[in-house]
Amino acid sequence: MTSLHPPTPDELTALRRRYRHERERRVRPDGPGQYLGAEAEFGFYAADPYVAEVAGREPLRDTVDVAVVGGGFGGILAGARLRRRGVERVRLIDKGGDFGGTWYWNRYPGVHCDIESHVYLPMLDETGYVPEWKYAPGEEIRRHAVRIARAHDLYADALFSTTVTALTWEESSGTWIVATDRGDAFRARYVVTGTGTMTEPKLPGIPGVQEFEGHTFHTSRWDYAYTGGTPRGGLTGLADKRVGVVGTGATGVQVIPVLAEDAGHVYVFQRTPSTVDVRGNRRTTARDVGADRDGWARERRENFLRIVSGEECGEDLVADGWTASAGLLEKLLPSFSRPDGDRGAFEAAYEIADAAKMNAMRDRVAREVADPETAERLKPWYRYACKRPTFSDLYYPAFNRDNVTLVDTADTHGIERVTGSGVVVGGTEYALDCLIFATGFSVGVSGVHSGKLPVRGRGGALLLDTWARDGVRTLHGFTSNGFPNLIRMGSLHNASSVNFTHILDEQAVHAAALVAAAEAAGALVEPSREAEDAWIALLAEGAPDHEWFHAECTPGYYNREGRGRPNGPTAYPHGAVAFHALLRRWRQESMDEALAPV
Repeated sequence: MTSLHPPTPDELTALRRRYRHERERRVRPDGPGQYLGAEAEFGFYAADPYVAEVAGREPLRDTVDVAVVGGGFGGILAGARLRRRGVERVRLIDKGGDFGGTWYWNRYPGVHCDIESHVYLPMLDETGYVPEWKYAPGEEIRRHAVRIARAHDLYADALFSTTVTALTWEESSGTWIVATDRGDAFRARYVVTGTGTMTEPKLPGIPGVQEFEGHTFHTSRWDYAYTGGTPRGGLTGLADKRVGVVGTGATGVQVIPVLAEDAGHVYVFQRTPSTVDVRGNRRTTARDVGADRDGWARERRENFLRIVSGEECGEDLVADGWTASAGLLEKLLPSFSRPDGDRGAFEAAYEIADAAKMNAMRDRVAREVADPETAERLKPWYRYACKRPTFSDLYYPAFNRDNVTLVDTADTHGIERVTGSGVVVGGTEYALDCLIFATGFSVGVSGVHSGKLPVRGRGGALLLDTWARDGVRTLHGFTSNGFPNLIRMGSLHNASSVNFTHILDEQAVHAAALVAAAEAAGALVEPSREAEDAWIALLAEGAPDHEWFHAECTPGYYNREGRGRPNGPTAYPHGAVAFHALLRRWRQESMDEALAPV
């Protein structure tokens, strides 16, 4: 079967059979339990390599207007939008040594954003910045995060190298007590949580990992002291080293070509190959993106959001791999708008389009990888939206080098074990000097939804205990009854998109509006039970049925390692464009639903 013609019914039947077979080769009975957190004996994997020494300070006992938990783009945007509303004392707290969040931690060689920088980087209109590349390198993104923070004076009260350990509502003072691992117990009238999910390194629970005697680290804590070089390459410290890389997702696809250029030998340990589409990165000018007119960046990112959300749109301003494949994102995003008409006919047409796309992806592997056996192992056998798509023009050619060896681990359901001197797969030991984990981040282990940050509201009620008893209850995903002046950012009961910084900025605008409304009314930000009930009912009405799709996908973090998506509505069902419009109308017409008397 090739990508040059639509698949016949017999070819589709064969493809479904192949997808099932490849899935079963990779599903493990321990599901998400196959991974470890970077804590306890593995805590060194999460240590901050960018701060030589954490400066000592006295614990804080003061009061601020708003405490923002998180210093990534979510927290920075919340702080910036609050500042623009006139809020004076805004304190951001982050475990990293500076602003940036994911982009503070991710500084590995080759790191770039996979969303066009002119729509990914927020507040371009407001800061007057025009990105230098169509797909920005990580350092440009990190510097833009710092640019926004400096422009809004967010460094004044910021706490870095600090982790919030508890949030407790004090009824008598009408404030939150914010406790941290540095002994702080300061007060805040409002708390905004923007902790994200891309901060805590995830490690595969491979027997013997702690026995490895060579050098080891996680890509989100890249050790340039050992490798030499910079994110642009030049890893001279690896010139005579045998380097093993575990993981071939978005990070692996970017870092492996750089390692191939500089290391003595690279062993790539792959469980599931990624889809790797054409990147085509290039330098850009202001004229290229229409940055000579007001509102150019907002127009461009709204255009991108409409296209990838399945909404009608005229001209495609971005014209990249995401917008070209927008019709196949329907299963990737749980909040993608539902088609009208015959669902069965839609699914049948969707499967044909998906098969044609994936055939093209597999054809690309065959064209670019010289060795047929290696090419076959690099071909992705699953539907397009089963895993986050990746993009690179350097990844496949790296496997044509004599110093790169692909080690497929699907038949052994991953690496069998690690020894003092290397990695064992299929009974063969691969001797290594350095073992690098490109295994991404643990999803859902940070912030108020994880249990690691206990939140006690009225009467000392724990947020997660309340949700365990009554089900998850929110208004728009931001606020909950019984937890006044607590505003949560994230995708729960909210909307999502492949360009999540756009989502975060809309959330930051909404959070700042809630604070401003409460201040103007002399009220608390706290929805009624009735407002929560109405929102939960609306979520349930149009929730798309994607459970079957993700249950059939190859295992990954989208489907809890083959277990399918969680039951019940978790996101707004009609797409991000509709959700943002709903919030704008609600702020104009129904803001009092989120307020309670003091």
